[in-house]
Amino acid sequence: MNITVYLGANEGSPVLCKAAEELGRWIGESGNDLVYGGSKSGLMGVLAESVRNAGGKVTGVEPRFFVEAGLLYDGVNELFVTEDMFERKKKMIELGQAFIAFPGGTGTLEEITEVMSKVALGHLSAPCILYDLDGYYEGMRILLKKMIDTGLSSENRLQGIFFAKSLEEIKEIVRKAKADNA
Repeated sequence: MNITVYLGANEGSPVLCKAAEELGRWIGESGNDLVYGGSKSGLMGVLAESVRNAGGKVTGVEPRFFVEAGLLYDGVNELFVTEDMFERKKKMIELGQAFIAFPGGTGTLEEITEVMSKVALGHLSAPCILYDLDGYYEGMRILLKKMIDTGLSSENRLQGIFFAKSLEEIKEIVRKAKADNA
């Protein structure tokens, strides 16, 4: 399964680095493939390197201006170079069969909310997982509940959007998605 992971090019805390490494190791060891933004920087580099070290395939989707700036992780197995960020998001969604938002910044938020919207509209049937490590996405969970409480969304529209507090929960969501698609 192609697992698209959105995460930052900054390292953040040691806890985040360790969690990114564990996620990458699981992706590589489980026979799944990584689709990500293609960078060697920060958490993105940690994740890609750990997938490769675990024997997994890494597909990078990198805008030309990042490639020209020398930010590309040179260990990618496959590379798609896009003209801009819009094209990058589209390609990452096209390639993905499951989507994970690791704790990240505004770019991660932009990318995962597009996936959330597609899932809510029924235009994408892949699981959308927010890795709620140490409550990172608790504010998003509260906002989604408020949308329902005020009548601006519904429980049905949020089917397929998951908050996982651990790697074990992510594994279970992906396992179930694979079984449902088999």
